[in-house]
Amino acid sequence: MAAAGGDCDVIMAPAAAPPGVAPHSEAPAMLSDDDEDAGTRREAESYKEQGNAFYAKKDYNEAYNYYTKAIDTCPNNASYYGNRAATLMMLGRFREALEDAQQSVRMDDSFVRGHLREGKCHLSLGNAMAASRCFQRVLELDHQNVQAQQEMNNARTVLQYEKIAEVDFEKRDFRKVVFCMDRALEFAPACHRFKILKAECLALLGRYPEAQSVASDILRIDSTNADALYVRGLCLYYEDCIEKAVQFFVQALKMAPDHDKACLACRNAKALKAKKDDGNKAFKEGNYKLAFELYTEALAIDPNNRKTNAKLYCNRGTVNSKLRKLDEAIEDCTNAIKLDDTYIKAYLRRAQCYMDTEQYEDAVRDYEKVYQTEKTKEHKQLLKNAQMELKKSKRKDYYKILGVDKNASEDEIKKAYRKRALMHHPDRHSGASAEIQKEEEKKFKEVGEAFTILSDPKKKARYDSGQDLEEDGMNMGDFDANNIFKAFFGGPGGFSFEASGPGNFFFQFG
Repeated sequence: MAAAGGDCDVIMAPAAAPPGVAPHSEAPAMLSDDDEDAGTRREAESYKEQGNAFYAKKDYNEAYNYYTKAIDTCPNNASYYGNRAATLMMLGRFREALEDAQQSVRMDDSFVRGHLREGKCHLSLGNAMAASRCFQRVLELDHQNVQAQQEMNNARTVLQYEKIAEVDFEKRDFRKVVFCMDRALEFAPACHRFKILKAECLALLGRYPEAQSVASDILRIDSTNADALYVRGLCLYYEDCIEKAVQFFVQALKMAPDHDKACLACRNAKALKAKKDDGNKAFKEGNYKLAFELYTEALAIDPNNRKTNAKLYCNRGTVNSKLRKLDEAIEDCTNAIKLDDTYIKAYLRRAQCYMDTEQYEDAVRDYEKVYQTEKTKEHKQLLKNAQMELKKSKRKDYYKILGVDKNASEDEIKKAYRKRALMHHPDRHSGASAEIQKEEEKKFKEVGEAFTILSDPKKKARYDSGQDLEEDGMNMGDFDANNIFKAFFGGPGGFSFEASGPGNFFFQFG
C-alpha cells in the first residue's frame, strides 16, 4: 500500500504435507489437536493470501472480506489485523482502521508496521500528538525507519498549523485560519475538527456555499455531529434564513447542551428576528419613530450578520425617507450596500433619495447599477427619468431665475417677470460700476429668456419635458431682451427710470 496503509505483510507459504502422506488420501487417519490447529492456520493463511491478491489489484472491498475471514478463522494473528487496517485506510475508514492497528500492536508490541499504521490513522484523524507517540515507538524499534521519520515531521507540521490557526481565530483573521486548515487537512484528511473550523471561518467570511458543503459532508457521515449542525445553522443565519437557522442551533444543543457557540448564535438569532419583526410592524402602522428605534436596536445585536444588517439599514433608510431625513436615509442605504453590494432594494431607495435631493448624477449611477443587474421595463424607465432630470439640471433653471414654482400660473409668471425685469433693467443701474452694470445686464437678459419660454405654453411644455430648445430652432443667444421688455410694458415711451436722489429710482409711465 502506498499512501495510507503501506504494503501488506509478507505472504506465508502453506505448510508442506508430511512425507509419505498423499494430499488426497481416500481413508485419512483421525487428526490430532495439533493437526487441527495446523489446518486452521493453513486455512487462515489461504484467506490472507487471497486478500493480498485482491489488495494488489486495488480491490479493497474484497481484500477486506478475505482479511476478515482470516481473522475469524485465526483471531490471534497480529498481521491479519494489520493487513485489514491497511485495507480500511485505503477505503478511507480510518476510525475502524485505527481499532485494527491498535489490536495488532496489542498482540505484538514489536510489530513495526502496526505502529506505523496506528500513527497514520491518528494523524489522518487529526490527533497529531497520539500519532507522534506511535512514530516514536517505531523509531525505538527501528531507529533508521525513514517512513517514521517523515511521518514524525508531518505530525509536527500539523501541530504547528493548529497553533497558528488558534491564534489567528482569536485575531479574527479567518482567511489565515482557512489557509492553515487546508494545509493541515493535507496530512489529516479525515479530521472533522479541522473541517469544522474551516467551515466556521468560511461562514464568517461570507463564503456560505463552501461552508455548507463542508458541514453537509460531515453530517452525511455523522448526522449527530453538533459542530456540523452549528455551522450549518450559522450559514443559514448569515444568509438571513433565521427561522431555519434556529432549528439547526436547537438540534445542535440537543446533541451537545453545553455547546457555547450554538447557544449564543441561537440567542442572537431569536433576538434579531424579534426586533426586526417589531420594527416592520411599527413601520406598517405608521409609527416611524418607534420603527427607527427598533431597527437601530436590531443593528446592535450582531455586527457579523452582514446580510440581515444590510436589510435593517435599508429599512431604517426607508423610515428616514418617510421622516424626510434624506441625508440620513442616503447614509443608511450606503451602509446597506457596503454590507451587501448586490442588494437592489438599497440601490433603488438611495437613488430615489438622490432624486429627491436633486443629486441627479448619483441617482443615475445607482439606477445604472440596478438596470445592469435587472433589466426590467420599470428599472429602464427609472434610469431614463433620472437621466432626463440630470440633463435638465444642467440647463438654465428658468423657474429659479423668475423666482417661481414649477407649477406657477400664467399670471404668477407675468408678475414675476415684471418684478425681475424692472429690478435688473440696465437703465436702473446706469450709475453703477462697469462690473455691476455687466452683471445686471446678464440677469436682465436671463429674465427675458425665462419669460419667453415660460409664457409660451408650447415652449414651456418642451422645456419641462427636458427637450433641447436649441434643437427645436430656438437660439436663445440671438433674442433681444429689450424688445421683450418693451413689448411687455407697451412699447417705446411706456415708462422711464428717473433718479430722485443718489441710488433712488422711480418709474414714470406715459
